[in-house]
Parts: sequence; C-alpha cells; structure tokens
Amino acid sequence: MRVLIAGAGIGGLTTALSLHAAGIEAELVESARRPRPLGVGINLLPHAVRELTELGLGGALAGTGLPAEELVHFDRHGNRVWGEGRGTALGHRWPQIFVHRGELQMLLLEAVRERLGADAVRTGTSLTGFTEDAGGVTARVRDQDTGAGSEIRADVLVGADGLHSVVRRALHPDEGGPLWNGVRLWRGTTEADPFLDGKTMAVLGSKHVAKFICYPISREAADRGRALVNWLGEVQERPMETAGPDGTGTGGSGGIEGALTEVPDWNREGRIEDVMPYFEDWNVPWLDVPGLIKGAGEILEYPMVDRAPLPFWTRGRVTLLGDAAHPMYPLGSNGGSQAVLDARALAYELARAATPAEGLAAYDAARRETVNAIVIGNRVNPGDAILHTVAERAPDGFARIEDVLTPDELAPLADGYRSITHTDDMNRDSPWAVSAAPPPARTR
Repeated sequence: MRVLIAGAGIGGLTTALSLHAAGIEAELVESARRPRPLGVGINLLPHAVRELTELGLGGALAGTGLPAEELVHFDRHGNRVWGEGRGTALGHRWPQIFVHRGELQMLLLEAVRERLGADAVRTGTSLTGFTEDAGGVTARVRDQDTGAGSEIRADVLVGADGLHSVVRRALHPDEGGPLWNGVRLWRGTTEADPFLDGKTMAVLGSKHVAKFICYPISREAADRGRALVNWLGEVQERPMETAGPDGTGTGGSGGIEGALTEVPDWNREGRIEDVMPYFEDWNVPWLDVPGLIKGAGEILEYPMVDRAPLPFWTRGRVTLLGDAAHPMYPLGSNGGSQAVLDARALAYELARAATPAEGLAAYDAARRETVNAIVIGNRVNPGDAILHTVAERAPDGFARIEDVLTPDELAPLADGYRSITHTDDMNRDSPWAVSAAPPPARTR
C-alpha cells in the first residue's frame, strides 16, 4: 500500500511515521519550499505524548519541551480563581508537554527523513486536485518554483493540509469559509524570568475585556534558569454572530461564515500597537504582562475561527486529518493533540484492514464523532462567563475567591475542562501496544 499525504505539519508528519512503523509506504507533499520552525507554543495532552512515545520520540520531546504541572485561572490582577493539575500531576500515566510548535514540527520532520528517507517529503509542492478510480488515487501537484504540474499515483490520499484544505474543499465543495466567533488573538514568545513554579499555564482576565494566557515552552531555556514564555492575548473584538454550535441557526457560539474580511493565517504578522492598549496598564505582582508583549521578537495575529463538524471525512480512498478534518478553537490543548491521535488511528486502521477503503472507513468511524464533539465543546466555554463575572463583581481584585463566587458558580469552570480534556482513553495503553493480532492480508 502506498499513501500520499498532503501537508507536512504535525498531523501529516506523525501520519508518515505511523504508517512507516506499520510497514506502509508513505510520501508527503508540502507547499512550503523550506519548512522552518514557525509559530509559537502548543500543548500536547498525555494521550498524544503516549502515542509519540510509542513512535520512539519520548526522549526527544522531553529534551525539547517542558512537563506541564498545573493550569490556573486568575483575575487580571493575578489573584487565583481556580486551578487544577495537569499531566502526571493530575494522575495521568504520561505527562502533558508544553512545546514550541515549530520545534515539534522540526523534530517530526527530522524523524521522517531519517526513517523514510531524505526524499520522503517533497517540499515546494502543492496539491491542486485529485481523481479517484477503482485502483487508487491520482493526485495533481504543482512545483512552487517553476509552476510545472505533475501527477502522483497512490493507493490512498490523506488531506492533512490545514484550515484551507484542498482535499476538504473537494469532498465538501459547498461548505464555505471558516467561522469566526469574534475573538482576536495575538501570540508571541518572549524570554524572561520564570514565573510561579515554572511549570504552570496561567490564564488571566476575561476575553470580554482582555485575557492573557502564558506558559513556558523550552527545556533549553529552563536549563539556563530562564523561561521562553509563550503568551497569548485574547479579546472579544466584536459580538459573536448569530450561529449555533453546529454553525447554523441561532445560538451565538458558533460564529458565522462571511464575518471575516481576511484570510486566517496562523503565521500572519501582528502589530504591537494593536495589542498593547488592552494590557499596558496590567500590574500583576508575579508576571510582567506588558514586558512580555514588548519583549517578543515577533507578534502573530489570528482571528479565532473553526469550521462546522463534517458528516464525513472519508470518501473511498481519500480522507481528512488534523485541521483539515476538524479545525477548532484553541481551548483545552486539543488542536495538535487530536492531529497526533488522528494520525495514529489512521495508520492503525489501515494496517488492520483488508482494503484501503475499509481502513479509511474504520478510521472515520473511530475518530470523527469523538473529535466533532470536542469542536462543539470548545465553542461552549463556561470559563469565559465565570471569569467575566469575577471581573464584574471584583473589578479591583479580591482576597478570597469564596467571597466572589459560590462553589456552584465556580464548578462549571472545572467541569468544562474535564469534558474536553479528561477523555476516557487518556490513561489507556496505545492500541499499538496492546494489539497482538496480526493484520489481515491487505490489497491495493
């Protein structure tokens, strides 16, 4: 079996490594001419760390990122509202890892080139379309430098080509654009002194006025006694549009197509003069918020968008994976983690199936509804409403959260995170580790 993967991001590269481990040939096409460690920080949840560890990358992850130990919400003055352990501190068998997205991508890319060959990733090559027949898939690609077109024949095509996926558009041509919930994000990384215990994700304030999220992402900086702090400023820039959680109807939490006048791009450059007015007067005793923003070498700007959950990811020998399948709001550390889980499940089902189409159908059945539920769960974020209530009741801060919120008012904050991150499979062994049955003979 030969699998062509469109996109060499976290999902695409993990798919290639997983297929190779299963004895399935894989090739990737990536539009970037020279992949570089772009972006800022992300989180890998314990089950994603488990799967990367099964691929032999646990040591490299530990040497690059940092284990997360706690998630804590504060008001804008730095007073603690609520907190909970993360990773092994929450009882999981594997850690949760804070890591730079670009460094993780480079780690995966190096592993792909070592294991699959130096030419396994065709950079500067864009997927422009495909046709499918009974014997396989013919992908049409274009060289970014010369503009020349060519074709690649494969048994399976995997669209891991992100938010603006060519494969998704072909499978769902009438879908339309991304859905915006009215929130504007600014992101950056800044080297600074460590804050709190050096292993905490801190969430301060409320998006209805301004929210600031930060956590350390570099083992190398920590070993020098410093912190490379990933930070995110979040503001509800305009009211949420009249779309429900499924992207249609009314309800006010799903965003609506057409509200944006820009093309969302994770690597779009932002301006310090746009973000600073929201945070320049913040005075948190244990965190220099204005200093972190001013100290960033680069600021990225992004509208918080997702897409409505799909009724299917797979058609015949073609399927979707990662952001191409389920772009979601960055809540609960699910984006990159779910792409890793997609990749592992896809390879697992293809390795077990008698035919490619059966394997892809099994992958779709195993993953789609589970991840669709996370997309919807990320739209309904009770934490924002609770933190807004704190800001309204105690605008100048507080000494005890019990004087501001009752236990019943605070409970949805913890419950919301548990619903989207404390999944049943977090502490299970990887299916790869427990499956002893040999796969059936596969056909092309």
